[in-house]
Amino acid sequence: MSNILQKPGSKVLLMGNEAIARGFIEAGGGFASAYPGTPSTEIVETLSEIANSLGIYVEWSVNEKVALESAYGASISNVRALAAMKHVGLNVAADALASISYTGVKSGLVIVSAEDPSMWSSQNEQDNRYYGMLTYVPVFDPSDPQEAKDLTKAAFDLSEKLSHPILMTPTTRVSHTRSNVILDEIKPPKTKGFFLKDNSRFGLVPANSRTLRDKLINKWNSIKESLENFEPYNRIENIENGKVAIIASGVSYQYAKEVLNEIGNYRLIKISTPYPLPKKFILKGLEDIKRALVIEELEPIVENQIKNIVNEEGLDTEIEGKSYVGYSGEMSLDRARKAIKEFLGIHVKQTNIKKLNLSIPNRPPSFCPGCPHRGTFYSLKRAVNSLMIKPIFSGDIGCYSLGINSPYDEQDIILEMGGSIGVANGLSHVAENQVPIAIIGDSTFYHAGIPGLVNAVYNKSPLLLLVLDNMTTAMTGEQPDPSSGITAMGEETKTINIAKIAEGIGVEKVVVFDPFNIKESTDKLKEVLSYVIKEKKPAVAIAKKACALNAVRIANKIKVEIPIYQILENKCTGCGICYNAFACPAIFVKDDRKAWIEPSLCTGCGVCVQTCPYDAIKPVKIIDKRWDSIWE
Repeated sequence: MSNILQKPGSKVLLMGNEAIARGFIEAGGGFASAYPGTPSTEIVETLSEIANSLGIYVEWSVNEKVALESAYGASISNVRALAAMKHVGLNVAADALASISYTGVKSGLVIVSAEDPSMWSSQNEQDNRYYGMLTYVPVFDPSDPQEAKDLTKAAFDLSEKLSHPILMTPTTRVSHTRSNVILDEIKPPKTKGFFLKDNSRFGLVPANSRTLRDKLINKWNSIKESLENFEPYNRIENIENGKVAIIASGVSYQYAKEVLNEIGNYRLIKISTPYPLPKKFILKGLEDIKRALVIEELEPIVENQIKNIVNEEGLDTEIEGKSYVGYSGEMSLDRARKAIKEFLGIHVKQTNIKKLNLSIPNRPPSFCPGCPHRGTFYSLKRAVNSLMIKPIFSGDIGCYSLGINSPYDEQDIILEMGGSIGVANGLSHVAENQVPIAIIGDSTFYHAGIPGLVNAVYNKSPLLLLVLDNMTTAMTGEQPDPSSGITAMGEETKTINIAKIAEGIGVEKVVVFDPFNIKESTDKLKEVLSYVIKEKKPAVAIAKKACALNAVRIANKIKVEIPIYQILENKCTGCGICYNAFACPAIFVKDDRKAWIEPSLCTGCGVCVQTCPYDAIKPVKIIDKRWDSIWE
């Protein structure tokens, strides 16, 4: 936070997402909304920390669609607004985006869709530049944190000038890279406006939409023209050099430039506006060029547009791209070097890799020590085995996706946010002698799970919905959600009760249990599963316990000593239940198969005590009476 508010002219170290946040406040932004998702989260997270000091409004919305709609509402009331999300989040917001391009905006509206090539934290690596093509929305692609800040400001100015939304698509390497950024003046934010009614523009009934569609097509020519002189973001370097050019978009420019510094300064055409590609600028860059290679991540968005331009103008320039670069994965220096050298006919020296005969243990990601999800999955397996049913575990996006790993093996399907319930609906009507169990987190339930549950009640789908409520959006960094009772700006608010939502929808069987109580959890899960099987109706079970990371943080803040547990050597038989079946990463196995607990990892949840049939796990000292309340 200290860096983001440094004075103008300062050179500060910023993450790309922090730079985008700084660009927003330098542009005079007054409204920011988002649903957290890696690699976009830090944009609004940064803004939420400084919102009160700047007097701007910042929110974590329940999903990306609502975030974009909210930002749009601010924009058409003459307040500059930003909506941020990860790339798959734009799928959720796409309905709104496609219509916003018809109505246009008033004050600047910038949508940041942080892309994730190589799927470091995502279920796919879709290229959202296609959304610009689909919706007639210009796409900006920054190459580093400095440009991310500056392009954000430029995007707001252009959006306001054109009365049109702008889509920014920084990729993981820009969003999460830190580099020096020179700061400019912070423009005083405008946080209040006035909506002037004009239902012929903002009311998208078919009669209005047909007219607006024609206006959009005509506006598109102005949008394209506005990007023809967009320096320094689009520029030609070494224009006098040779008959060969390298064209690079976004972060790929940085890699291409480094390669050309190694092998020779060929003409380099830098692109920051991959769609619409400025035609006159490209033609200037291709003057006298016989061959050109396009370096870009994922899909051939720039490559195909350039090929179309070359074809339309009757040029004999050879354009290459994906045949050298490939379609999948994140760009890297080695990948760019190999593509450029092969394109130029330069021998690519094979790296002499010495293989070491090492056997590295497999270390799949696991739930944190003290994670309440561990107790839930452990109890769910006990309940399913006790009833001898054949479950289908329909999973979702969140920390609990780790339930796909052994020893739990309780995520058979993981599709997208909210998909657990929708898929379970279909399974419940066709999967014979199997019981669908949809598993979803609290944040994801609010995000996209409620419609699926409505559908289950309406269509009498015999399924169990298991909500893992840890009262935060844990996977992306503990952002508050409607279960937390706090807003992005730190204000107390109403807690949205999931059990009451389920009952209000019409679910007749709803139970809430403490996942730290293994017997209660197992019994409650058996109860609702038996109900689903017997009554052929949906039921809801809610495992409610705070995220361990939050609990430990609170304990440290209020100076409550975290209890540590130990294994009693004389009682441990080496049965392995605590480290194999329960699988807490704070519990290790010794050579004699007996367990031991690493004190530095133990978070004091105490659930392991209940898993031990030999009463071999005990707290080291008397536990502070305030400890249990921290987890509620």
